[in-house]
Amino acid sequence: MSKSNVLCCAAGSRPGAGVQKRSAPSHLPNMVALACAAVFALLATSRHAHAQAAPPSVASIAQISLPSQPLEQTLRALSQQFGISIGGESSLLEGRTAPAIKGGLTLQQALSHALEGAELTFVRISASTITVVRAAASEGSTLPMVTVTDSNDPAGLPPVYSGGQVASGGRVGLLGNKDFMETPFNTISYTDTFIQDIQAQEVSRVISRSDPSVFHNGSTGMISDNFSIRGFNVTAGDVALGGLYGVVPYYRVTPEMAERVEVLKGPSALLNGMPPEGSVGGSINLVPKRAGEKPLARLSGTYASDSQFGAHVDLGQRFGENKQLGIRFNGVYRDGDGAVNNQSKTAKLGAIGLDWRSDRVRLSADLYTGEDRVDGLNRGISLVAGLGVPKPPKPETLLAPPWTFTNTKDEAVVLRGEVDLTSNITAHAAWGHSKTDFDALASSTNTVFNAAGSYRNNFAHQRSIYERDSAEVGAKARFRTASVGHEVALTATYYQHDNKFGFLRNMMPKDWVTNIYNPVWGPSVSTSFSNAELPRTGAIRTVSYGIADTLSFAQDRVQLTLGVRRQSVVSDTFDGTSGARTSRYDASATTPAAALLVKATKNLSFYGNYIEGLSQGATAPANAENAGEQFPPYKTKQQEVGLKLDLGGMAGTLSVFQIERPNSYTDPITNVYSFGGEQRNRGMEFSVFGEAAKGLRLLGGVAYTQAKLTKTAGGKNQGKQATSVPRWQAKVGVEWDVPHVQGLTLTGNAIFLSKQYINAENSLSVPGRTVFDLGARYSTSLGRHPLVLRATVQNLTNKAYWAGSLGNGLGAPRTFLLSASVDF
Repeated sequence: MSKSNVLCCAAGSRPGAGVQKRSAPSHLPNMVALACAAVFALLATSRHAHAQAAPPSVASIAQISLPSQPLEQTLRALSQQFGISIGGESSLLEGRTAPAIKGGLTLQQALSHALEGAELTFVRISASTITVVRAAASEGSTLPMVTVTDSNDPAGLPPVYSGGQVASGGRVGLLGNKDFMETPFNTISYTDTFIQDIQAQEVSRVISRSDPSVFHNGSTGMISDNFSIRGFNVTAGDVALGGLYGVVPYYRVTPEMAERVEVLKGPSALLNGMPPEGSVGGSINLVPKRAGEKPLARLSGTYASDSQFGAHVDLGQRFGENKQLGIRFNGVYRDGDGAVNNQSKTAKLGAIGLDWRSDRVRLSADLYTGEDRVDGLNRGISLVAGLGVPKPPKPETLLAPPWTFTNTKDEAVVLRGEVDLTSNITAHAAWGHSKTDFDALASSTNTVFNAAGSYRNNFAHQRSIYERDSAEVGAKARFRTASVGHEVALTATYYQHDNKFGFLRNMMPKDWVTNIYNPVWGPSVSTSFSNAELPRTGAIRTVSYGIADTLSFAQDRVQLTLGVRRQSVVSDTFDGTSGARTSRYDASATTPAAALLVKATKNLSFYGNYIEGLSQGATAPANAENAGEQFPPYKTKQQEVGLKLDLGGMAGTLSVFQIERPNSYTDPITNVYSFGGEQRNRGMEFSVFGEAAKGLRLLGGVAYTQAKLTKTAGGKNQGKQATSVPRWQAKVGVEWDVPHVQGLTLTGNAIFLSKQYINAENSLSVPGRTVFDLGARYSTSLGRHPLVLRATVQNLTNKAYWAGSLGNGLGAPRTFLLSASVDF
């Protein structure tokens, strides 16, 4: 039984030089402000009264060293170590011996080891009581199987894995939460602890820092957050929140709003439906924060070079006799100059999450309002024909005027409810509405035209407003037919957005000319477009219906998942002047999937899958022979096989995959536009995570991706490597707890990427690179309050490099990050 949550982000604006900014109309900020004020008041008056009654934390990683001994003694030791009552009928426990238990484990992991081979299991009686019962008795019991999670996470999430950086499982679309060893796909879930410790300011850093399957260009201060998975782009607009598309900030997400960041690699049309932007390389889901059993009041101060300061407050409290009502508030403010010359950033977040729970019903509501602004917008370059790739300038160089900017305001409200209809059937429904107001003044012409680095620029002002609605209803049921177990999931989804768009191009009467190695800029272009009314230009509506059944055989050691989803897409285009509809796209597609998982042993699983991705088709352009022809949503097809090994403290995944994605082109001979092209990505991935030894944590891996153009117009460039896809990526993150200095942890991270081609002919490329990060963390106390100090140097050697393609500009320079977090 899974629980999907919902989440949150903040507001404000700062005008760029010479450009007047307007305030986006909104009804949400006032609601959030009132709710936040109520939270502070409630926490201030109630914290002391509830603090003593809060149950102890039962999910933190504990270092356990217990010999093989009578089971009763092992249970008493675990009860004392985790501060929770563990018991059972003496007739069940007498005469039984528990095996030796050693290593950094959660309570759930320790209990599983203790009861191994005893035909016993454990159930949760209350927040602070666990009882041991016969395994057979638990099958018909209405008591839920215990899931020990972080004490500030009552949402039924999979427990944290050894080392605390990732979780032992996560949401797998309509299949719900699954342990990674029982998931027939390649997944990973990053924890809030990991997000805090690496001092991430963008979701892209969370998922790309140590995962070899994820490519991030390394630039900073771009219009939007961007990354690719398995060689295919995934846009920030296709990130889900609690499994729901269309309700996260559209261009960039600040990760303070997430309890976990879950990554599923490869297409996922069956599991998640068609993403609004059509991403097929993988899917990202943010798990919203919820108030835990233990009250939380955490204040963090942050610094990033050159002079960017910030603060983050995280408050959580539960109320009621049985702690039915939970309130969680997150507020973030960062502002100041970054490490790139003449570039400054502002991030604001105000988010509140409410949840209410009873034995059978769970309800939640989330509201957020946020703003992300960059002054001195990072842009890349293009090259005139015949020019080679220039040497990159110093990494601190800004290849655009300091008066360019991007400013994005987001706000959303999300409601969700779940009800246990019976002990084996759960139904849920969710709805969300969001609004994005985007405003950017950026380089539109950015061409280097000689070997000396002379650089021609012009500028464009772009505006867009998105309003999005997203909804989902579904049900899950568990039952058996003879010796076969079934987990059936049904879902229906709806997504709709309206888009208003405006664009002013070439705002200078003639191009500005400067040099990439010593750029000099003139005064700001004059524009009042930030205040202009925008016409409605487009609308998209998607509806899907999905069903999946996971069949379990051989005492659940063999699991076969079969499913299918039917998706319909309606897209309208409108004339910006008259408002009349100028075109309509209406098409549907069916996407099946099958996945097999075999648990060879308790520690080793083999898996394979066939699954499809789905993206909106296109309409033949006006100059094609078949102008106006509409194409159905195109399918991306993946085959994958792999294995997963869990050694208790360390785990690893090895997978081999092939993804085939259609491409569109116009045939040079017949002039017929079609989806006759294809890109085929084949690859192998190896990743590890966990605690290799006491106090030594590893997170990283190696990936090889052959991204080949297998079908092209007239065979041109056929067989070439796709652009901006490195064949090799190797990454490793290391944490070491210094043995003789209690609380001190040294950290390091290394990223290696091979060269990336920047043109389809593969005649131009940017070199590979290796970038190092180095840091330290110190956990101590300020009086009686826990205190964590963090320091990190990113790009330690200040390496200069082109960020994946010339259009992405330069990689980020050496950057110093500092933070201090104290719990009150």
